[in-house]
Amino acid sequence: MPKDENSTKQGGLGRLTRAFGHQYTGIRHALKHDPAIRQVLGAVAILVGLSVLLPIGSMEHLILVLSMMLVVLMEFVNSAIEAVVDRISTEHHPLSGRAKDLSSVAVAIAALMSGLCWVVIAGPVAIQWLSR
Repeated sequence: MPKDENSTKQGGLGRLTRAFGHQYTGIRHALKHDPAIRQVLGAVAILVGLSVLLPIGSMEHLILVLSMMLVVLMEFVNSAIEAVVDRISTEHHPLSGRAKDLSSVAVAIAALMSGLCWVVIAGPVAIQWLSR
């Protein structure tokens, strides 16, 4: 039976179940085929563990974790853009290169934002620990 337009716009639990399935498939694919995402997720796992050890407040922990999640988010978006560009054509084209370069810049900006959060929040704690 072919899907009609209304069946794809179904809401509720069915939509959530399908969305979860797509998300699970995406994560599995990324972990298997995308080294950059594996590296970012590995760094996040280490840094979240480190942040738990820091004697800082809840809001500071939240900022550190959310800033790292932003990097992960942008890495997934970057990979999605690269996949779409490669799907269209693997030939070099200036617009394809621009799309890939710009999405890479977005990842770099997110990483810089996260790094700044770590420097401002964890930096003084690290300096205090090292000065003992």
